[in-house]
Amino acid sequence: MKERMKINNAEPGIYQAMAASDKVVESFELDARLKELIRIRVSQINGCGYCINTHTKDALKLGETTQRLFAVSAWWETPFFTEEEQIVLNLTEQLTNISEGGMEDEVYHNALNVLGEKKIAQVIFTVVTINSWNRIAISMHMVAEKD
Repeated sequence: MKERMKINNAEPGIYQAMAASDKVVESFELDARLKELIRIRVSQINGCGYCINTHTKDALKLGETTQRLFAVSAWWETPFFTEEEQIVLNLTEQLTNISEGGMEDEVYHNALNVLGEKKIAQVIFTVVTINSWNRIAISMHMVAEKD
């Protein structure tokens, strides 16, 4: 696969806007490893190899285990994730696949009971931001770097 273009060279304002979104996400009280799990799961759903590569490395640096990283694509089938993480990952999947019926009331109310409105809002914006990055990376054929 060959990269199509460097979108930030064509329109620098795009990366400035995305960097501003990332800065907001970094200010959230969500655990840093949880933010990476969100980014990884969204990127898996969207098929963004560039972002999967980037965020699994970032998660490992934060102390995330390889076992959990291997299992995040089937988080509901493992005992490796806390109740809060499961709720967040479910919310993440529903938001990323929003065209398949939106967010179910049960998922929202379950999240509300455990996370509260502020954390739900933070999860939503984290999901929105990584979905945007995925669309940039996939459309430009950004190539993941080998170690």
